[in-house]
Amino acid sequence: MVNISSVLPLHGCALHYADSGGDGVPLVFSHGAGADHVMFDAQSEYLRARGYRVVTWDMRGHGLSRPAGVRFTAERAIADLCALIEHLALDRPVLVGQSLGGNLSQTVVRRRPDLARALIVIDSTWNTAPLSWKERLLVKAAAPSLSMISARRLPGMMAEASAVTEGARADARRAFSQLSKEEFVQVWRATVEFLDPDPGYRTPVPLCLIRGERDRTGNITSAMPRWATAEGVEEVVITGAGHISNQDNPHAVNAAIEAFLRRISTSKQAQR
Repeated sequence: MVNISSVLPLHGCALHYADSGGDGVPLVFSHGAGADHVMFDAQSEYLRARGYRVVTWDMRGHGLSRPAGVRFTAERAIADLCALIEHLALDRPVLVGQSLGGNLSQTVVRRRPDLARALIVIDSTWNTAPLSWKERLLVKAAAPSLSMISARRLPGMMAEASAVTEGARADARRAFSQLSKEEFVQVWRATVEFLDPDPGYRTPVPLCLIRGERDRTGNITSAMPRWATAEGVEEVVITGAGHISNQDNPHAVNAAIEAFLRRISTSKQAQR
């Protein structure tokens, strides 16, 4: 497990983060709803060993960044991530986000394209995608549906829906159990706040899209292929993985991330 003892006090919350340091290309990993930095342990170890500067953090209200201090909202999460990047004086980091973290990273790149050199999205829907009436209905019904599940059953049900391997499910149950039902539903509502249809928008930095072959969360399975086509990139489908593909099949996700980082590095060198 990565040592995440560094703290950034911000608006009533002690945001916990880990920074491997060094002169390598910086990557900032943002976790999914209800999860924490532990979900990226395999990626952190792999990329640090290859010379990258890796930053992981617990969003407010998650993991060690508790209590949240103020209500978790999309705007607060955006401000927190930007503050962390500025606090560490990171030079245009690669933003890597899983699920909620992917929605968050997309929005930061959209608002602050100067802040990041690339974007890697893992198991997250396309924020600016046009939504069908059915998709709008599902989005609207998600939070009320979660509210109907008992607090005792919620962590286990979400873990079963998110991962396919027992190791990933066990860690998801651990992480989800740290939030109360009310906190989890609020985080889910915040996730929906990131959806902002704009069919003409295109990501202004190099983009890598990764999803689990067996991800059945929301509309990711249908939205990500459309997103890849619109952006002119190839999505990476991780065999035998669910919504938490980076934990279900970390070796495949690590390889996909490293291959992407090499491509953009080679591309930049060729442009010089």
